[in-house]
Amino acid sequence: MTLDLLDTTSPRVLMEADLRPVQGDRFQPTGFPDIGAATYTLPDGTEKLLVESAQSMANRLEAVCWDEAADDLVGALRGLPYVRIGLGEYGVTSTLLEFHRLNSPYLWELDGDDRLRAFQDSVYADLGVSGRRPRRGETAQAAEEGVEVPGVVDVRRLARAALKCDPNSIIHGVFLEKIAGRFRLPRMLSAFIEATGVNPAESGGVKFDRVFPEKDTQRGISSDRGFTNVPFSRTEFVADRITAYFNVDLALLRSYGLGRDPERLLTVLALWKVRRFNEVGLRLRTACDLECTRLRCTRPDGVEIPRLAELEEEIRTSIERCRSRFADPAVTEVSVRVQKKRRGKRPDTAVLEEEGGGDE
Repeated sequence: MTLDLLDTTSPRVLMEADLRPVQGDRFQPTGFPDIGAATYTLPDGTEKLLVESAQSMANRLEAVCWDEAADDLVGALRGLPYVRIGLGEYGVTSTLLEFHRLNSPYLWELDGDDRLRAFQDSVYADLGVSGRRPRRGETAQAAEEGVEVPGVVDVRRLARAALKCDPNSIIHGVFLEKIAGRFRLPRMLSAFIEATGVNPAESGGVKFDRVFPEKDTQRGISSDRGFTNVPFSRTEFVADRITAYFNVDLALLRSYGLGRDPERLLTVLALWKVRRFNEVGLRLRTACDLECTRLRCTRPDGVEIPRLAELEEEIRTSIERCRSRFADPAVTEVSVRVQKKRRGKRPDTAVLEEEGGGDE
């Protein structure tokens, strides 16, 4: 298996995927507030377009791990640790679904049951701290007693803690600023999608109101209330090439000193995410449905990316080998209280309060 070569000789694995629209030629890129689509020009005059950003791709590479119907990991990944967070009447979330992963505010900003406190104490112990930073709005005395980490932060200790309760946080990075301001792991797997030789494809349409096509002030009918015919414009793009880029930083992974079995698991899991994303995760938006025509490894030379079935077999084996390094049980179940805002009180950004409290 080519993974043996990756384990020993390469500082990183670089991959590229050739993409194309499933139907037609047009596609809709990601948009950014105030600027819209991110277009730019190379020094030679080539027009380029950012189709999907690194931060968006991290979310999409996480999403391929999750089975929405089963509300759990996909079958091949069962046994990997993560934290499942019950929110009472508001449902359930987890560190695999939260964009801050182990730094989710639902784990650190809300009160919860004994299991939540046990989980928090376990993380404090694994990191070698006595508690967390003070929450927003706490008293000056509490702030003075807040926790910060003096000296050099041992990222290896942080990596071991993440491996124990959510290895996904090693692959996509985590910043535990809610515990202390310097607990950070950068992304081991990063990705983005670019298009080359692009031109805009302008179009538009009308939101059609068959009852009140025009504004009627006497009846309170206006477009700002959702009535009347509303014309709109739409900008899509066509391109000579659409390419997805993936970078697995093996040197960073090795720097954590986790040992051969965890390193192999995380390497194979990162490659599996890339493979699965290119097979099932390319419907980025309604007007951006792509397919992969070729996935290749550009560094190191001569390496073939294993097929999905081969990677899944290796993941199952690696999970068993790493089980002693994981939390027991692997899925940490906690419950928190999300309380509603008390009438007349300004809502806090982390906790919404109500007289009488909320569900456990």
